[in-house]
Amino acid sequence: MKIRKASVLAATALALTLTATACGSDDDNGGGNGGGNGGGGDKITIGIKIDQPGLGLQTPDGGYEGFDVDVARYVAAELGYEESDIEFKESPSAERENMLVNGDVDMIFATYSITEERAERVDFAGPYFIAHQDLLIRADDEVTDVEQINEMTLCSVTGSTSAQNVRDDFAPDAGLQEFGGYSECLTGLESEAVDALTTDDVILAGYAAQDEHAGKFKLAGLNLSDERYGVGLPKGSDLRDEVNAALQKMIDEGAWQEAVEKHFGPAGYEAEEAPEITETN
Repeated sequence: MKIRKASVLAATALALTLTATACGSDDDNGGGNGGGNGGGGDKITIGIKIDQPGLGLQTPDGGYEGFDVDVARYVAAELGYEESDIEFKESPSAERENMLVNGDVDMIFATYSITEERAERVDFAGPYFIAHQDLLIRADDEVTDVEQINEMTLCSVTGSTSAQNVRDDFAPDAGLQEFGGYSECLTGLESEAVDALTTDDVILAGYAAQDEHAGKFKLAGLNLSDERYGVGLPKGSDLRDEVNAALQKMIDEGAWQEAVEKHFGPAGYEAEEAPEITETN
């Protein structure tokens, strides 16, 4: 698992050239596939979610799709990697910082909200998307006032900021159940074991739009917080400028908007305009 840098590539190319010359070989296969396109066998490992429809979802054939996945592929291509050079790796919410710190992944695109606490352990590029925390409730329920949340039992995913945000900022008396994945929360919501699933509205919209959930759930529409999705990077990474440049290019040339419409349009989710990139130092 390596991140290619321009200076490293140049040094490697020079070393290969000198080696080939010294050996008197006519075979240039050792550096012939380098260039700027992920050659030389270099790979990049990217953390994503694999259970979030519209954002990061593993398909039945073993592939991956979603907005985060498309942004990750675009950025990787701008860094010089071919599609075949990308290894996607599941990044559960509770493990994202650990995966970056331990070197399990090179970067993370996984509905990863930028927070001061997380920034103590990892770096961020971006943001590349703005979501808002909300509640997913049963279709025949109504939640019109934040005060109602105090009387509810909420479900969220371990390691997510969402449930703690609600209890800290809006509803300290709310009950809370945390599970390893959102699917468990949806099962609890349908069976009335919990009253609402809380996380970012774009995630909730994706689940509500799935065929198997059609007509069962809806968003409360409370917009409880702003969640700025960033690209997680190891602390001290010198790739942030390159990642930011790739994100800005994706926005400027319209590929970002195309991805938004492709993945969020079917759910009826109205995304905000592309955010200003602020994570620069």
